[in-house]
Amino acid sequence: MSDESSDDPTVPVVCSECGTDTDVPLGDVADAVERHNERLHDGEDVAQVDPAIAEAITDLVAEDLGLLDDHADD
Repeated sequence: MSDESSDDPTVPVVCSECGTDTDVPLGDVADAVERHNERLHDGEDVAQVDPAIAEAITDLVAEDLGLLDDHADD
């Protein structure tokens, strides 16, 4: 890998069936998970972004979109 990719943020990807846990550069996550699942699990969605990280990202997006606001202005 080049030194440029070492500056990219990474995301933990886990596979409970293989017992693996690895950090993947953010821009490569979708492809890496898909390749792993295709190659080792016949395309089944086994490997995935660490569920705790996925939940945290979902919460951040919901907050940014204002979906978690109290609507106290009513």
